[in-house]
Amino acid sequence: MAVTVPPDVLYQYYRFSLYNSPFEAHDEGCAIDLYPDGARAPSPVAGEILDTKTVRAPPKAYAAEHDYLILVDTGDHVARLLHVKPGVEAGDRVAVGEDLGELVRAGFFAPWVPNHIHLGFRAADANPYRAAGSLPVEAGVDVEPLAWDGTGTVAETGETWARLDSPTHPAPGERFVGLAAGGAGVLDGGLPHYDWGGALGGEDGTVHLAGQRVGVAEGRTVAWDDRRILANGEPVTGVALFCSRDDAGVKLVGEDVDLAVGERVEVTVSSASA
Repeated sequence: MAVTVPPDVLYQYYRFSLYNSPFEAHDEGCAIDLYPDGARAPSPVAGEILDTKTVRAPPKAYAAEHDYLILVDTGDHVARLLHVKPGVEAGDRVAVGEDLGELVRAGFFAPWVPNHIHLGFRAADANPYRAAGSLPVEAGVDVEPLAWDGTGTVAETGETWARLDSPTHPAPGERFVGLAAGGAGVLDGGLPHYDWGGALGGEDGTVHLAGQRVGVAEGRTVAWDDRRILANGEPVTGVALFCSRDDAGVKLVGEDVDLAVGERVEVTVSSASA
């Protein structure tokens, strides 16, 4: 049975994603990443802190040596939270929105991923320290699909990413939007750099990016086709796909992204073997 994260929780965060991660739990949407403003982590759940644990993260030059696991008994399930250095301890009680601690930039992240809270759920009688077998997660909001023609102008850049100015958010702050999957639903995930993606609110069948086929959805989970993403004819690692409350421009990612603010970009999809 899926666990639904309600609207009042999701609207604490400027972005969420069920599939845009290499963690195994995200392959079937059995976890959700929640992106808060600032350096602190507002809790997405209410309940009693069962335990906090320090875990070793993969060594990355841009990341902290350790990550942290926070376990919360919500009454119905055990919530598993990662990427937060806990300011709470076992026995404490927390409410939704209460501060859990400081966000941690963990070595589990790709370099283009902003700090966020990873949230998953286990049945009350399951081993809470294991991620495998986590329950499916549903986002309790309607996400508006935005059409996109594959073009845009670079509005913002980082060392490993560039964000385009299109498509534009029709009502920033008022509702969540995502990139249209070419039919019903919105795309979610890392295309094609993570093994699986999502078509949230969609149907079985092919999914498209800017009118070009990129995979096949079974339920809400998408098996990506063998594709590569080109920006002005040059390959990049991929497109980061998520549901956003405040902005909507397409985000191109990878250490091979070499685009400047103000540059006009056309994104195309080709066979990986081309």
